[in-house]
Amino acid sequence: MINLNRNLVEDQNAKISVFNRGLAYGDSVFETIRVINGQVMFWEDHYFRLMASMRIMRMEIPTDFSPEFLENLIQELVVANNLESSPARIRFTVYRKEGGYYTPTTREIEFIVTASPLKDAFYLLNEEDYEIELFKDHYITSGLLSSIKSNNRAVNVLGSIFAVENDYKNCLLLNEKKNIVEALNGNLFVVKDKTIKTPPITDGALNGITRKKLLEVIKQLPEYQLEEASVSPFELQKADELFITNVIAGIQPITKYRKKYFDNTIARDLLSKLNVKARLG
Repeated sequence: MINLNRNLVEDQNAKISVFNRGLAYGDSVFETIRVINGQVMFWEDHYFRLMASMRIMRMEIPTDFSPEFLENLIQELVVANNLESSPARIRFTVYRKEGGYYTPTTREIEFIVTASPLKDAFYLLNEEDYEIELFKDHYITSGLLSSIKSNNRAVNVLGSIFAVENDYKNCLLLNEKKNIVEALNGNLFVVKDKTIKTPPITDGALNGITRKKLLEVIKQLPEYQLEEASVSPFELQKADELFITNVIAGIQPITKYRKKYFDNTIARDLLSKLNVKARLG
């Protein structure tokens, strides 16, 4: 079952127009959300990021799009898919109503919410080999548009194909200033001694919810020093640890970049604290 514009519909019966603006022009934003035993993780942060993304894209926010209304939609969909006692992945996609070519004829929106099962309720540390490389064929543009979750993801798609073709688990993306922005599917953190550094949103990094929550965790730990600052590719091989964050994996340690191998001690410590924060809501 999916929710299509407030209606629960069987997957095979769901229909959208071939003129859908998300498909035609990338005129769409989305949220990837984790639900555990019917509880939406970090819902307030997801809600406000979705509203901010819609405003940035000049979409008209319906009057009934309250936090309670959208959370109820998600929970109803979870129950409809028999996932109320299981971990689930939700994708909440919003797109502008069809009409016009590049210039839309309306700011009104439609939406789709989908649910799928996840294997684990809380985050587990993946200690398998995880080698990465830089993707330098195309760049992310620094600025506000790059910070939202839209379906304009050509650079990420091409980077993922490059990774598969060259046997890498992931790639790091650069902006036009040749600074590292993020990974293909999450935010990057660089650890050197007790300093934990992550690229700032102004460099074009996605305003990730897990990134935000991890920053809150680190700021409460006096043993670590946190920096939100531009990351040069030259810093990578000098780092003690590199890891990626996203709402599905939590924290994914990077084990190798070129000739450098990395530890995961701090990633392991932070992951346990992130799980506590998730449990507490």
